Amino acid sequence: MNRLVSLVVGLFIALAVLSSVVFVVDQRQYAVVFAFGEIKQVVREPGLHFKLPPPFQNVMFMDRRLQTIDVSGADRFITAEKKNLLVDWFVKWRIVEPQTFYVSFKGDMRTSQESMTQKINSIARDEFAKRTVSDVVAGEREEVMKKIRDGMRDYAKSIGVEIIDVRLKRVDLLAEISESVYRRMEAERKRVANELRSTGAAEGEKIRADADRQREVILAEAYRDAQKLKGEGDSRATAIYGESFGRDPQFAQFWRSMEAYRGSFRDKKDLIVVDPSSEFFKNMRSPGTGGR
Repeated sequence: MNRLVSLVVGLFIALAVLSSVVFVVDQRQYAVVFAFGEIKQVVREPGLHFKLPPPFQNVMFMDRRLQTIDVSGADRFITAEKKNLLVDWFVKWRIVEPQTFYVSFKGDMRTSQESMTQKINSIARDEFAKRTVSDVVAGEREEVMKKIRDGMRDYAKSIGVEIIDVRLKRVDLLAEISESVYRRMEAERKRVANELRSTGAAEGEKIRADADRQREVILAEAYRDAQKLKGEGDSRATAIYGESFGRDPQFAQFWRSMEAYRGSFRDKKDLIVVDPSSEFFKNMRSPGTGGR
């Protein structure tokens, strides 16, 4: 019986000693081995590992998974226009250097998150103070998040963490200034619309004036060319008439008389008072009839 008790006690002691020198690292953890309060080793690989029993060596485990800082309430930020905005944001981060992280916060996750929150708030306030409400709400929202991530890079490295992402969940105006901001944005849009209308009207007048000028030039050139062609045609016709009538002067005289009669008696109501024996009616008289 005594031997059995001794065996059990020995086995218990052996297990206790074994458990004090063996530790298991999960794939979701880092293990930091301490010797009298000083970091001796950082174990990154999962599996079974060995150390000296306490108090010679102790182990602390740190979570290596992705962590989230989610602000529970909206913070107030002031823009370049001295307007207050309510902003909700969250941060994704993780530990990449366990030794540096322990030195910075003694491995306390809550303390580290509070420190990062304060740092992000400081950077975000600087970025919001450089921009207007419209820039933050719509125009440069992505740029603001990028600036915060870039501003956190060196600080994160100094405390042994990596900032994966920073996101603005909500950016709202305070109720008392929303209406004034909307009115100002509406006035700005109207001003831009009026400028565009004025510019369009000016361009329209310019185009119409240019079209009128081109029209006058085209008409003038067309009239000039028409008069030139008409003059050339009249000259050519006169030359032809002169050449034709020069071959038979008597016929030419007769033709001119016929043209004169046609011009004088265009209508049945036309009336001319002249001596029938005058030279004008010469070609209307039959040969041998004298003045009748």
